[in-house]
Amino acid sequence: MSPLGIASTAFSLLSALGGSSSSSKTGGVGQGEFASSLALRLASQRTQSFDALLGTLSGKGGLGGGIDALFGGAPALSGVDGILAEIGLGGRLDGLSPLGRNLSLFDPESGYRMMSDINNRDLTYKAQFSELSEMKAAVGEMRRAGEALAAKVADGTTAADDAAIAAALQSFVGQYNAWVGRFEETVQAGGLLAGTQAAEVSLHELRQSIGNIFTGAAGGVRGMPDLGLSVDPVTHRATLDSGRLQSVLASNRDGALAAVGDFGRHFARSAELLVSDNNFIPNRLANLDRVIDYIGDHRGALQAEFGLGDPARVSTQVAKALAAYERMLKA
Repeated sequence: MSPLGIASTAFSLLSALGGSSSSSKTGGVGQGEFASSLALRLASQRTQSFDALLGTLSGKGGLGGGIDALFGGAPALSGVDGILAEIGLGGRLDGLSPLGRNLSLFDPESGYRMMSDINNRDLTYKAQFSELSEMKAAVGEMRRAGEALAAKVADGTTAADDAAIAAALQSFVGQYNAWVGRFEETVQAGGLLAGTQAAEVSLHELRQSIGNIFTGAAGGVRGMPDLGLSVDPVTHRATLDSGRLQSVLASNRDGALAAVGDFGRHFARSAELLVSDNNFIPNRLANLDRVIDYIGDHRGALQAEFGLGDPARVSTQVAKALAAYERMLKA
């Protein structure tokens, strides 16, 4: 595939990762601006190639120069190219300058900045892959937490003991709050997964499961908040009002136990769907993996097209996630 074709494919893959927050981590342009800029560069390159061909056929630089260009000759550089070569910044038109610019481009600096952004995104996408993989594993843990809660209230011994029921719910609250504490900041502005729908939906869906007012409706209970289990709308942390739980257990024990069991099963099912095939997290991971592989396989061609670009700027959180990504590859 030609460099231009490779760059076109890269544009398509990067566009498929819309909503990425990589620009906030790497200092690059935003996703929409990046896609538009890359599309413009590709169109510009096609125009330059066409113009060069027209110039050759019309005999620019003399008839001999036009024939040489058409049939593989190598006329001496002149004008700006000659000056650049003289001061050590030039080179062959199909190569890169000592400073890593593709001087055959109409605007080498724009191409160089484009490759700088690709370099940044390459590392950011790897870091996001690592972070989202950890979230996927944590969602699996939350599914098991919901299943464990449902199993405990189904057990006759636990169901007969108010303190055991309260302890089971409190244990769930602790696991849920640990989950929120681990991933809540990653989806906020400046977080590694900010703007990543898969991560945002995962946190939202599990939070909504706790607040679902239809849980336990058949037994006369209006959701887990009726039993004292609720989520703070600001901190998104869960709390358990033990007094309220005891009150409902005393007045409607069967309904309360049924509600806890329904909640545990529903919560587990919500978590399971988030990590099921062709759903949010697996789809995002597949897209990230695809573009990471593509950039890795075609880095040389992309650099030939746009220039070397600056090395990626890596923040502390990206560096930490990259280290985890490298461990994943070795596992």
